[in-house]
Amino acid sequence: MSGTLTIHQAGPAMTIQDLGRPGYRAVGLTHGGAADPTALHEGAALLGQDPNSAALEMAGSGGSFEVDQDTRIALTGAQMQVSIDGEPVAWNASHLLPAGAKLTIGGARDGAYGYLHVGGGFDVAPVMNARASHLAAGIGALLQSGETLPLGVDKGGEANLTLPRDSRFGAEKVRIVASMQTDAFDEATRQRFTETTFRRDPRANRMGARMDHDCEGFATGGQLTIVSEVITPGDIQITGDGAPFVLMCECQTTGGYPRIGTVIPCDLPIVAQAQPGAALQFAFVDLDEALAAETRHRADLAALPKRRQPLLRDPARIRDLLGYQLISGVVSATADPFEKDKT
Repeated sequence: MSGTLTIHQAGPAMTIQDLGRPGYRAVGLTHGGAADPTALHEGAALLGQDPNSAALEMAGSGGSFEVDQDTRIALTGAQMQVSIDGEPVAWNASHLLPAGAKLTIGGARDGAYGYLHVGGGFDVAPVMNARASHLAAGIGALLQSGETLPLGVDKGGEANLTLPRDSRFGAEKVRIVASMQTDAFDEATRQRFTETTFRRDPRANRMGARMDHDCEGFATGGQLTIVSEVITPGDIQITGDGAPFVLMCECQTTGGYPRIGTVIPCDLPIVAQAQPGAALQFAFVDLDEALAAETRHRADLAALPKRRQPLLRDPARIRDLLGYQLISGVVSATADPFEKDKT
């Protein structure tokens, strides 16, 4: 029997997300899905379920929640302050959330998007073969205080597991490949672009992130005559004021701004999780290096279940301590273990 999760207090930008909707670009819809897909794989590994299970994406801050039955949960993505009935619990870990207990998630500390996963995923109605909200396309909506979400059927498994923290948080180097208009920028402009340390502008969302900088803007000859053509998440458009704009998971499908490069997919979560003001620097790699990096990334995602470790808990904070078998196989410190063999 599946239960429900009630949102007592919702953060400002909270949506249901999965891995998105591939295959609809030809009809004007980008794949959308989680801003940080790696976080979905981490949550799935912690709970032993499909990475495409629908999770709750929290931009900037979380909220308060309650379930009506004991539920396995996992917390991944940007680290946020979290507690169950006022007792702090670990991030990047799985826990058992008892029925009626209050789960409270605060503001992000080291990134932009945090994720709340539940055993079995959130069982909201799929639209075009996915449960992900795509606000730019009018699919789904921001979650509100007082809403109740249905839980999928949890096949069961362990809780109190953790994963090592990934290096995408606080990373500055972002690998890019050449795009359609890269060669239209002269060599000096391309070199200046890779030598510039950018700051993620506060003006960012699931459609794109503006990169702020102190030097003069970037431009290419004839950029006003470019015909609109297909674009993809990761493309770095140079807007009219000369500022780079990295397109994210809910970007449009066509555009006419020149693109100086494209962030490779496995590095796009670095941009998504960069907090306002975080430093970022772009570096060109060739297609072979980009393909090798993507292959390694996918292998790392597949290996996540093997990297799970038991979560060390403070016995003083374990409410159900008496339910654990703390001592077994007791032996005497003085008896001779070979005495029976001697008789």
